[in-house]
Amino acid sequence: MSYFPSVTPIRFEGKQAQTPLAFRHYDAAKLVLGKPMREHLRMAACYWHTFVWPGSDVFGAGTFRRPWQEGGDAMAMAHNKADAAFEFFSKLGVDYYTFHDTDVAPEGNSLAEYRNNFAQMLDVLERKQEQTGVRLLWGTANCFSNPRFASGAASNPNPELFAYAAAQVCTAMNATQRLGGANYVLWGGREGYETLLNTDLKREREQLGRFMRLVVEHKHKIGFKGTLLIEPKPQEPTKHQYDYDSATVHGFLKQYGLEQEIKVNIEANHATLAGHSFHHEIATAAALGILGSVDANRGDPQNGWDTDQFPNSVEEMTLATYEILKAGGFTTGGFNFDSKVRRQSLDEVDLFHGHVGAMDVLALALERAAGMVENDLLANFKAERYAGWDGAFGQDVLAGKLSLSDIAEHAFAKQINPQAVSGRQEMLENLVNRAIYG
Repeated sequence: MSYFPSVTPIRFEGKQAQTPLAFRHYDAAKLVLGKPMREHLRMAACYWHTFVWPGSDVFGAGTFRRPWQEGGDAMAMAHNKADAAFEFFSKLGVDYYTFHDTDVAPEGNSLAEYRNNFAQMLDVLERKQEQTGVRLLWGTANCFSNPRFASGAASNPNPELFAYAAAQVCTAMNATQRLGGANYVLWGGREGYETLLNTDLKREREQLGRFMRLVVEHKHKIGFKGTLLIEPKPQEPTKHQYDYDSATVHGFLKQYGLEQEIKVNIEANHATLAGHSFHHEIATAAALGILGSVDANRGDPQNGWDTDQFPNSVEEMTLATYEILKAGGFTTGGFNFDSKVRRQSLDEVDLFHGHVGAMDVLALALERAAGMVENDLLANFKAERYAGWDGAFGQDVLAGKLSLSDIAEHAFAKQINPQAVSGRQEMLENLVNRAIYG
């Protein structure tokens, strides 16, 4: 059975394409900076928004009537979802996919049922990967949706909830390794607080730190070669989450000695919810040495919540991709479309329209960012702006060879009188616009 009978595999047809479902910019094999586009972007489609979400929101029930979501038997629907998902991945032409454990298999009424259902579906996913060549970018465990996690998972006041979450994460990590996943993601969906009146912050942070150490220990125990990733988010669903942004996560990792073990999976919409630009979060993670992977989506500037829309700004994605390229590009990470069609986009074909447009945006952004790297006027300007720090005095300061009083005496002895120098922001913005728009 085909779930998308009207859709043929999406092809690159160029800028003049007349076919609605065709790539105009994403040419998978095209070399950019000496490497094919597909290897730069490492694009993935997610299981949850695409094949699990029914089109519901806090104000209304689901609007979708997906054929793979119909029927009363949970395991039969899980098989149908897998069939639909891998048909979609193959026709779309992405190289990777991502999932939560409970996306691909029903949770059941006990841990025993959960493990048994998941094990059965792993056999299915393994076969699907072999048949299609689509690989797993990352797996993760859903330790936030079930009401049992209302007060968190690893940070929960009840140690049995900690143990339940550990059982899920252990199982999902083992599954990710078996399926050849390149990464494993930890998103603390409810690791935070609603009110400080009933929350012991110090205790909860210590519990989280212990949990992350256990995850790292298990990674090495089973020989998982992928990268562990934490996905920052400032709030929603909780009032405040402990993984607020990249800088906060780095501070947490440093506190618990995990900065060499775990990186971040940055989502564009989470960055803006934290009051940052996506560009800022990418650059911050790169500067801190913890850039791992990316969830490519966007929010709506007129909404104050996580709308998970498909990326459509070449400018935003160019600036982010420029930082990724400058940091050396992805290793195990990639661009995962943690995006969903709107509740009014009712037809299955709308899933293709959303992804095809987003893939073209990333391809165009990659080409523009590569052009900025090849003729790196921004880097040249920065090098000139900070050139003083490369001199003898600047290097001595940074190397710790001078005390505060030594530096003060230098200033007095030289009678220095530095003047402000233009940062030329408008000129640099013009350079970026010329690189993007020609």
